[in-house]
Amino acid sequence: MSGKRIIFHELLTLEEAMERIYRYAKIGPLGVEEVDIGDSFGRVLAEDIYSGVDVPPFDRSAMDGYAVRSSDIFGASEITPVRLRVVGIIDPGCRFPGSIGSGEAMEVSTGAPIPKGSDAVLMVEYTKRSGDEVIAYRSVTPGENIVSAGSDIMLGELALRRCTLIGEREVGVLAAIGLLRVRVYRRPRVAIISTGNELRPPGIRLSFGEIYDINSYTIGHAVRRAGGDPIMLGIAGDSVEDIRGLVEKGLEVGDLVIISGGTSAGLTDITYRVLSDIGPPGVIVHGLKVRPGKPTVIAVSRDGKLVIGLPGYPSSALMIFHLIVRPIIEKMLCLYAENPVIRARLAMRVEGAKGRRLLMPVSLVDVGKYIAAYPLPSESGAISTLSRADGYIVIPESVEFAEEGEEFDVHLFSQSYRPSDLYIVGSHDLGIDRIIPMFEGISVRVINVGSMAGVVSIARGEADIAGIHILDEETLNYNIPFLERYSLRKAVLVRGYMREQGIIVASGNPHGIRDLRDIVRKGLRIVNRGRNTGTRILLDHMLKRIAMEDGISFEELISRLDGYYYEVRTHTAVAAAIAQNRADAGIGIRAAASMYKLDFITLGWENYDFLLSGERLGKRSIRLFLEKLKSREFRGAISSLPGYRIPDDIGEVIWRSPT
Repeated sequence: MSGKRIIFHELLTLEEAMERIYRYAKIGPLGVEEVDIGDSFGRVLAEDIYSGVDVPPFDRSAMDGYAVRSSDIFGASEITPVRLRVVGIIDPGCRFPGSIGSGEAMEVSTGAPIPKGSDAVLMVEYTKRSGDEVIAYRSVTPGENIVSAGSDIMLGELALRRCTLIGEREVGVLAAIGLLRVRVYRRPRVAIISTGNELRPPGIRLSFGEIYDINSYTIGHAVRRAGGDPIMLGIAGDSVEDIRGLVEKGLEVGDLVIISGGTSAGLTDITYRVLSDIGPPGVIVHGLKVRPGKPTVIAVSRDGKLVIGLPGYPSSALMIFHLIVRPIIEKMLCLYAENPVIRARLAMRVEGAKGRRLLMPVSLVDVGKYIAAYPLPSESGAISTLSRADGYIVIPESVEFAEEGEEFDVHLFSQSYRPSDLYIVGSHDLGIDRIIPMFEGISVRVINVGSMAGVVSIARGEADIAGIHILDEETLNYNIPFLERYSLRKAVLVRGYMREQGIIVASGNPHGIRDLRDIVRKGLRIVNRGRNTGTRILLDHMLKRIAMEDGISFEELISRLDGYYYEVRTHTAVAAAIAQNRADAGIGIRAAASMYKLDFITLGWENYDFLLSGERLGKRSIRLFLEKLKSREFRGAISSLPGYRIPDDIGEVIWRSPT
């Protein structure tokens, strides 16, 4: 290793970053320790395991029945049964000192040793006991229903290979060959540090501008899942002294150090400066050509230990952990597993990352003929995104747009993909959050992509249910007029409930907002919902009316409206933006305003209904959904939400597609 400090400022691809890591850091198994097999779950074998015994160690019966000479009952049948004299019984753990003679049988239990002289076991189902005789109604072949000595594992056979991850099956093999203790690789000790003056540990009350430390816990669990031992060193403030102190401690106690936050180009982002001083070589990677995860910093200490600076945003940090840190931990454990990949069809168009590789979390819907991948919002700070994602797709740097219907490999976050019993794809709603806990024994996947995308999902046969609230600008009615123009096939619309829509403003309405025109006239900043959502359609309808009244184009009006392109995913996100003074107003439902103790100016009531696949009405999970929708339990749950009304025909079919 060179004694000269090496600093790299150019953005690297993931492959280039990994090449530099392996060039400058000492990555490999860290030593061997011996553990009891009872404590070996999740450990990695440090040696090849050869069996010192035969498994099983003797010929034994695979069934309850009678040990016989196969030649004695050759040709036996229901018509021509054969009688044998029973000379004894053998249970597991016992043995018969004599041997079976011609015309004799020995009663045996499953697992019992096979007595000398016999060469097969006749199952008890094909016999009838008559005093000290047994009547055989079936013939057997030599070796039938006998497990021979060494047929599972032979003496001297390689039973398990070095670098094997020990699970319940592997520990069964170890126990079967009589091993009590086994040599395994030592788990890597991974020191974990979070940085930021704004961070506080969970469990305390936050002041304005403070947030809870997420990364210590998410990264800690990710380390444990990868096979390492996390060492939580806590939170460092945004100072060189704080960060240097914890990094030095991490290098003392850990084999690997992970620090999150303080890696980008802001004034308080000083992790790079600290990591530059731990070498040579010091910093070897400063920035990746990926989104999320660009501000990743990787350094190597003078004694060859790796320090990885992850982005502060939780979802970015976890994504880079999966891509870079986990493979390193696995190599320290002599594991070379790759996460499984499945093929899926992109459900919506996705814009690329303009010169960077885009790592897009997706939620999967098993359609049967194919698997649909729904892109999830990839804001770096959205920790909930990864909790809802099944995996991620990689959109190359050169791709401007990934088109709907295009196929991608989905890199799964878990070892397998398990389809859900019910897929609800459409507009976000608090009522759905109330009904899901009422399902027992049914897995539900909710994908919030907006009303219009929900309709498309039903049309393609992907979703089971879509929650929609689409305003028809001509009739000013919800849902049915739009569906009649859309030409859906084999779909039904079920009455849901009503929600009060309005303008959410700060408590006390400090700007004196009375209607949408006031927001435009006063030059206030709004927070908007995404395109294709029912709320966005409502806002655009009202803005078009104002533009017409003022004699200007809709495009000119929205160019004057500050925040029109500031889009969030949910009603509660609208309320949060206003509560945190990031916007003055936004369109949303009363329940969201109430949750944040904000003021609300009513615009009207909308119908939030459920579009269902007509071909799946007999599906158990859909039947249960409709049953719960009509139940007293759900009425009670939703009545606790301000601004919700339940119509008399809730749960009834109010529209069917013509075909």
